[in-house]
Amino acid sequence: MSDETPVEKLSFEQAMAELEQVVAKLDSGDVPLDQSIALYQRGAALKKACADKLAEAEEKVAQITLDAEGQPTGTEPLDTQ
Repeated sequence: MSDETPVEKLSFEQAMAELEQVVAKLDSGDVPLDQSIALYQRGAALKKACADKLAEAEEKVAQITLDAEGQPTGTEPLDTQ
């Protein structure tokens, strides 16, 4: 994955993979300060993109699990797992 690809163009899986790479690079401690700052900014954007995509997916799941009257169809809430 290239940090030149706009974050909004990445799938959730691509963003997560790149975020893991960013974290690994920052954890290594072998990155110059300027590059560390750029990596941190990219990582923050990737984290936000992942969180946004997860929230969107949760909303879709919530809509799917409601009946025509907006009542739960007997499924468990998402946060009980």
